[in-house]
Amino acid sequence: MATATYPPLPPYYKLYKDYFLEDQGVHQLYPKGPNIDFKKELRSLNREFQLHILELADILVERPSQYARRLEDISLVFKNLHHLLNSLRPHQARATLIHILELQIQRRKQVVEDIKRRREEARRLLKESIGTLEDTDASFVLK
Repeated sequence: MATATYPPLPPYYKLYKDYFLEDQGVHQLYPKGPNIDFKKELRSLNREFQLHILELADILVERPSQYARRLEDISLVFKNLHHLLNSLRPHQARATLIHILELQIQRRKQVVEDIKRRREEARRLLKESIGTLEDTDASFVLK
């Protein structure tokens, strides 16, 4: 019987047409490439996001007519944060799967231990029953 061979999966998937920031017309604020320090970049973008929010509050108080540019900056940072977080989805899925499998292994080990305990209890009861039957047989023979 021949087995089907499938081509390797691409390193990305396409959801709702766009999967790169550049394809969406958004400037990427963090470094490109496979070796991204997610923790560092998320912290950096988060600080930048907070700074832009504070600046927006300041602009709304002092120069309300100039808020549009700050909103664009906030939108850019937020889209980069969102994209960076979505880049972590495969890792999150693997971690979730590992956790589920570890729980299944733990439950199965508990079931095996429970079966072993019940087997030993059944053996003990059988030995006691055999001993009781032998004592009963011996008492019938003596009478």
